[in-house]
Amino acid sequence: MTDQQPLPLDESSLTTLKASWHADLQVLAPEAPEQLRSAEVDLLLVRWSEPHRRYHDVQHLAEVLAAIDELAQAGEVDPVGARLARVAAWFHDAVYDARAEAGSNEHRSATMARDHLNTLGVTQGNVDVVEALVLMTLDHDADGGASLLASRRHTVAALHDADLWILNAPAERYAEYARQVRAEYAHVPDDLFAQGRSAILSDFAQREQLYRTAHACTQWQDAARTNLAAELAALRG
Repeated sequence: MTDQQPLPLDESSLTTLKASWHADLQVLAPEAPEQLRSAEVDLLLVRWSEPHRRYHDVQHLAEVLAAIDELAQAGEVDPVGARLARVAAWFHDAVYDARAEAGSNEHRSATMARDHLNTLGVTQGNVDVVEALVLMTLDHDADGGASLLASRRHTVAALHDADLWILNAPAERYAEYARQVRAEYAHVPDDLFAQGRSAILSDFAQREQLYRTAHACTQWQDAARTNLAAELAALRG
């Protein structure tokens, strides 16, 4: 196992990420000064670039945002829902510590989203939706969550599937992802890691429908099941 840090995104990719943030926030918080929006995205990128991260880093953020855009282009979520899903993606792992108690990262990230979006002047209804979307990523229960998401099921499905895009990644990227997750949990002994990781992956593998959007089900699901089966077999020796 290697503890090598993932390579940072190049300047072009970072510029693309920042442009996406500004485009969404110009709509959600039109009265926020550009300087405030810029300071926020810079802060978020610092969070996502923390040295202890191996998988939950800027690369993961970029992949989630790209997946949301793919789902939007496929007609799975409307422009409003895609915008809210992207903003939720920016915050969903803004707080990340592999040693934290279960649920702590998601709850702290959701609180950060609420506080910071309020400061930016995003309307309360949209803040509530983003906060609930971030909390959904705790257990990826796309059918549960806050009642306010009942009218936003396409938005929930888009973020749910985008966050799990990695499961269908090409074999080389999936293998890299598995190594990155192991590196984040380097403090956990091999046997305990294999037990815990197997439990998480088995839950996904046993779901009748791994993804929630039609596009992800038809385009991503078979590869995801293949990747899950291969990693589970390796974990079980």
